[in-house]
Amino acid sequence: MPAPRPTARLLRRPLPWRLAPERAALLVRGDAHPFALIGDWAGGGALIGSEPVRVAAPGEDPFALLEDLPEVEGAPAGARAVGGGWFGRLGFPLAPLVEPVGAPPPRPVPLPAAGLAYHDHLLRLDAGGRWWFEALVTPEREAAIEARHAALLARAAEARPFATAPWRAVPGPAGHATAVAALRERIHAGDLFQANLCLRLESALGGDLLDLFAAGVAALAPERAAFVAGPWGAVASLSPELFLARDGRSVRSAPIKGTRPRPADPGAAAAERAALAASEKDRAENVMIVDLVRNDLGRVCEPGSVQVDALCEVRPHAGVWHLVSEVRGRLRDGAGDAALLRATFPPGSVTGAPKVAALRAIAELESTGRETYTGAIGFAGPLAGLELSVAIRTFECRGDRVWLGVGGGVVADSDPDAEARECLTKAAPLLAAIGARMAAAPARPAAAPPPRLGPRPLPRPDPARGVFETVLAADGRPAAAAQHLERLAASCLALYGAPPPPEIEGLLHDAAARCGRGRVRLTVRPQPDRSAPLVAEVQTGPLPASGPPQRLRPVTLPGGWGSHKWRDRRWLDALAADLAPGELALLVDLDGLVLESTRANVFIREGPALLTPPADGRILPGVTRARVLAQAGASEAEIPLQRLREADEVLLTGALRGVEPADVRLVGRRTTSTAPPRMGRG
Repeated sequence: MPAPRPTARLLRRPLPWRLAPERAALLVRGDAHPFALIGDWAGGGALIGSEPVRVAAPGEDPFALLEDLPEVEGAPAGARAVGGGWFGRLGFPLAPLVEPVGAPPPRPVPLPAAGLAYHDHLLRLDAGGRWWFEALVTPEREAAIEARHAALLARAAEARPFATAPWRAVPGPAGHATAVAALRERIHAGDLFQANLCLRLESALGGDLLDLFAAGVAALAPERAAFVAGPWGAVASLSPELFLARDGRSVRSAPIKGTRPRPADPGAAAAERAALAASEKDRAENVMIVDLVRNDLGRVCEPGSVQVDALCEVRPHAGVWHLVSEVRGRLRDGAGDAALLRATFPPGSVTGAPKVAALRAIAELESTGRETYTGAIGFAGPLAGLELSVAIRTFECRGDRVWLGVGGGVVADSDPDAEARECLTKAAPLLAAIGARMAAAPARPAAAPPPRLGPRPLPRPDPARGVFETVLAADGRPAAAAQHLERLAASCLALYGAPPPPEIEGLLHDAAARCGRGRVRLTVRPQPDRSAPLVAEVQTGPLPASGPPQRLRPVTLPGGWGSHKWRDRRWLDALAADLAPGELALLVDLDGLVLESTRANVFIREGPALLTPPADGRILPGVTRARVLAQAGASEAEIPLQRLREADEVLLTGALRGVEPADVRLVGRRTTSTAPPRMGRG
């Protein structure tokens, strides 16, 4: 038998305020786990709160938590009160909980997959413009809630200045167009019908993201504005899109697909509206997602109850026109919010169709792993039901780093350059609202599209398969043992939250002593039960045979291979199988910048200068690379392919081969076809 739900009573008190909602959001500055939902939430107005009574722990199921709510006694019939509930965010990294997808691209600034907190009191602005203090009071919390009511009444809302540095796109527009071209190739091959492909704008924030949020809301008045913060960082979403709204057993979703600019000039705005209404491409994109949403809701709704209330309506939003549809259904008996989320998350409008194939294509072709962006933000409460926005138009922040995802749906007839322009079109009103601007993008030749290795993208490395170090054994001793063990420990802590087994150092030294001269491979992997200790293994073998310099063949890998030495090398092995003898893949990003080879770091020599790509989370921070940087006066720099081709010398560095020259005759070579050669299976 499930434990009985606790009982609370609804408290509602009017407040003598005439504050604008974005101004009232500043009242919770500095509190623990503040949130602010402004716009169409709970019938319209605002929901603002902080200082929760419970914060979700890292191991808890965030979908199931949304149903862990009290019973409320004495609530007046038909009251539109909220009182309290779970507030926060469900990030895109939760997708593997509900769909069989692989690992994401490298995540430059990772946030926890979810951030939820249970609040038993809040400030509410209703649709009529009246402020309320609302609470779900339990006997043990009566005194604390009275104290909070008095404290919030006494506060003043003060805005503070903020600013952001010029924003930079990752990848740049040309790189994003290259990714779109690769995705379109996969659509033409029948791998999928549509996927939402995104890029990331990055900057540095001076000030508080809460003030950026208030400025954005004041300028744009979005339908689903949301601010959520915690020890992990903060998000400020200016979303126009409803993901899910459940009122009783009725649930609806309003997917957006299709965008055009909405200029200030009425004539120009009308022309853009007409163009969007007439666009067969945008309509096809929207209808596909409507079918996906119908299918998702059909998994948990009563048969025959799912229907489309609006299809491809052109509606105005902040600075743009959007095509918006609406789908609704009635949840079947026994299906709650957890089941609803498991059937529909991540939102269909920001993934694609079929959803699993689209998620795999996103992981393959995007340069950075998504965080909160394209997940969901909102609340679940015992009185007001469930409301979640699609987390688009969302600024995310940790420390002084701030980023903004923008993207769009790609279908068979998408134009790559137009898709890149659409991303910047969506970002333009957001940046203007906060007084920001884009940095000038450097002019570079476009990279080749990432190779299609089969109808199902080979996954990026699976952390469950472990990480390893390859160490040179010389005269029975491991070379640079401390540096290798330090890097291995850093990977274990980052990936598994635990250090390597304590016997790892002894295993390394014993293996090197037995080997004499050769290589020692240390592997650490998690056990299937993640609560069990990590497992360490050791192998020895001969050193690789020396030979002529390796010929480097550029291969585009969005986001790179990451900063860990992965044991899962399925993608690399498939790539290597297609290379000719003596060739080595040189990984480059979508902007045509050199990253590393598949087995070594890369340096170039330009006169007296020795340069290597930066260790920014996309490449392995090699032990030999670090030694060359320290001892040879080398430095980090971005290295476009053409710069590498024109360098005086190209060097590869690795633990076993040391420093070796490379042959760059293949670098920059172009084929007569605009499509990359097919590689491996498929």
